[in-house]
Amino acid sequence: MNQFIDWITQPWPWYVAGPMIGLTVPTLLLIGNKTFGISSSLRHVCAICVPAGIPFFTYNWKKEMWNMLFVLGVLIGGFIATNYLANPNDFILADQTKADLTALGITDFSGLMPSDIFDWSVLFTAKGLLFFVVGGFLVGFGTRYAGGCTSGHAIMGISSLQWPSLVATIFFMLGGFVMTHLLLGPLMSLVGF
Repeated sequence: MNQFIDWITQPWPWYVAGPMIGLTVPTLLLIGNKTFGISSSLRHVCAICVPAGIPFFTYNWKKEMWNMLFVLGVLIGGFIATNYLANPNDFILADQTKADLTALGITDFSGLMPSDIFDWSVLFTAKGLLFFVVGGFLVGFGTRYAGGCTSGHAIMGISSLQWPSLVATIFFMLGGFVMTHLLLGPLMSLVGF
C-alpha cells in the first residue's frame, strides 16, 4: 500500500496524464453522448438555486445532473489529493521563473500558488480586489462570451473538430501571453507589489 501511495503522490509525466485527460472525451461520448466541460455546471447550479424565471436559467437542468456529479467528484478528488496525497517533495520552479516573479514582488515559492497573492489575508486588499474580484469577473465574462471554458474548448471542442473551439483556444493562449508579458507587471505595480 505504501508503494502505491508513494507512486500516486509523485507528479505524473505528460505522456501519461495527457492521454488520460484526452481519453475523457471519447469515454464521455461513448458512454452517454455527453460533452466535457466544467463551466456549464455553474449555469446548472444557478438554474437549481435561482428559480426566478430568467430565460437563460429556464431549462431542464435535471438532465444535466451527471455534470453536477462530475464536478462534485472533481471537488472531492481535489480535496483528497491536497490533504492526503500531496507530493511531499519541494515544489520545483525554474530559476528564471523565480527571478521573473521576484522582480514582480512575489517571493513565496513554497506551493503551487504564491501566498503573496492567493491567501485569505490578501482578499480584502487592493491586490485581492484586482486578482480575485476583477480577475474572477473577467474569467466569468470570457467564459460566457466564448461559450465555454478552457477545458471545454481546448479538450472537448478541439478533439471533436469544432472550429469555434480552436479559435477560442487560440485567443485564450494569446490573452495569457499578453497578460503575462505586457500587463502583469504594470498591474502588480498598481496594487503595491
